[in-house]
Amino acid sequence: MRRPGKIVAIGLNYMDHIRETGATPPDSPLIFAKFTTSVIGDGDAIRLPAISERVDWEVELAVIIGRAARAVDAHDALSYVEGYTVANDVSARDLQQADGQWVRGKSIDTFCPLGPRVVPASEIPDPQALRLTTRVNGELVQDATTGLMIFDVATLISHCSHAFTLEPGDVILTGTPWGCGEFMEPRRSLAPGDVVECEIEGIGVLRNPVQAA
Repeated sequence: MRRPGKIVAIGLNYMDHIRETGATPPDSPLIFAKFTTSVIGDGDAIRLPAISERVDWEVELAVIIGRAARAVDAHDALSYVEGYTVANDVSARDLQQADGQWVRGKSIDTFCPLGPRVVPASEIPDPQALRLTTRVNGELVQDATTGLMIFDVATLISHCSHAFTLEPGDVILTGTPWGCGEFMEPRRSLAPGDVVECEIEGIGVLRNPVQAA
């Protein structure tokens, strides 16, 4: 998959994830960015940086834009989608909390695995009807459906396009459901030797080993 021009990420877009974090539901989509240098592919290693001790997983449906979208209406927004893939919005939770904003903790090199393939939009007529799961070392830790999004894919595209132009190849990460390690009891973080498998129905399995940087 080619490196996108920009990665637009959406936070707190599943109510069950909001509940596990203790956050307040947003009134409109919560937008942040991940730097494109964080992108890796299926099978590539997630490298744990020395500056973080709490690195977490987040399975997400990734939307690839196919044509320039400027101030589009939600009812027409899906026509701007080229395809869909699986994303893992890897997050350094300690940096995220220390900074008070999310860009650094989510943009570390290797923190945006994408893959294993891009499925054309024509093969996924309803992006709100897909099961998404995460397994860490074979253990199921996330299991939900995209139908539980607070803001659906069409709404996200429209909302973003009224603020900035979405260009061909841009990627929108649509948020993660419950089951992140940071909010478990006891808290869990990724460690060298772990294997993370993020899967979305109809797309495939994004598999990445974890290594020390």
